[in-house]
Amino acid sequence: MAQAAPYPHARERYLILVTLLTLAAVAWAVLWWQSSTSGDTMMSLTMGMSAPLFIAVWIVMMVAMMFPTAAPMILMFQRVQAGRRARQQSHVGVWLFTGTYLVIWSIAGVAAYGAATGAGHLADRYMWLMDHAEQIGGGVLVAAGIYQLTPLKYACLSKCRSPMSFVMRSWRDGAAGTVRMGAEHAVYCLGCCWFLFAILFPLGIMNVGIMALITVLIFAEKSLPGGQRIAMVAAAALVVYGAAVTFGIATLPGTTMA
Repeated sequence: MAQAAPYPHARERYLILVTLLTLAAVAWAVLWWQSSTSGDTMMSLTMGMSAPLFIAVWIVMMVAMMFPTAAPMILMFQRVQAGRRARQQSHVGVWLFTGTYLVIWSIAGVAAYGAATGAGHLADRYMWLMDHAEQIGGGVLVAAGIYQLTPLKYACLSKCRSPMSFVMRSWRDGAAGTVRMGAEHAVYCLGCCWFLFAILFPLGIMNVGIMALITVLIFAEKSLPGGQRIAMVAAAALVVYGAAVTFGIATLPGTTMA
């Protein structure tokens, strides 16, 4: 089992944190530019993009939204590795862990593109879906709110909220072990957050304001003392808003089922 020795190189820790936040800031700038130049393609679930371009934008989105929220886990992994290096034990660079995390989220982007493409084809074939896009979007919001209260959500969230516990219990030596740990953390992160990304489709896949709100919510759930209560408040808000949209009391920022 790994031991989290006192961090021997504070400068390295700050460099990693600054790098993560800088990459996230650049990614946010790219998303802002992309959203301002998308035009009418915003009305499509895939934004009119080919699969490679969609995945590229998805990866940028993950860097923007997930690097800040994953930073505590990444820094904890680096703390342990730095301690091992100081004791002249085998160690692995933190970027293998981070890169594996991003690869798993990229695979999720492939699945998201497939789902969006399939939904678009169904909408083209069945006019009923086009006519009830608002109600379907409201249903997605309600489902996301309900998922916030499920045992699976809380099980995954508990793993993400305890970086020290995750690293201690999931530790594997070597490069292969690091890849496994990065993939495992990404899967827990997906289990915690995937429905919050699904609501981007009805709310606007390139709506930067909504993305920022979701990022703040994910960070609060994972990092603040009352994270689980915050998840419950978000659940209530999603259910209420989704129900209001479903019954025509409120509207979505933009219907994307076309």
